[in-house]
Amino acid sequence: MRVCIDTNALVQLFGRTQSGRPIREALLAGRIELAISNEILLEYQETITLLSGEARWQLVERFLTLLFHLHANVLFIEPHFRFAIITADPDDNKFSDCAIAAQADCIITSDRHFDALKGSGYKPRPFTPEEFVRRHL
Repeated sequence: MRVCIDTNALVQLFGRTQSGRPIREALLAGRIELAISNEILLEYQETITLLSGEARWQLVERFLTLLFHLHANVLFIEPHFRFAIITADPDDNKFSDCAIAAQADCIITSDRHFDALKGSGYKPRPFTPEEFVRRHL
């Protein structure tokens, strides 16, 4: 299964509450492929550094590097087209564009702006981390 993970959900994977633990473990086991773009990676870095500091970002970056080398389940995608599906928060389009270009099955997010994908005719469907764990893991 191929997914794109919104920044809010990625933060949960490494948070104190363990709600994202099953997703993190599925990534580590190679059961999930993660699609990311350079634009997404930069947002991850900016947000995690701002919220939790440089050391936390380095931990996340090492995790992504480990996934890439261990299972090659991190796919670097650079979308060449902007679909502009999410009008309520256009900054979120970087995730939907990447997911569509990668032919991802899901976008894992806690952001309701991604509900715009549900009727868009494109493959990726938004799931909260909890919904994703319940339905897919």
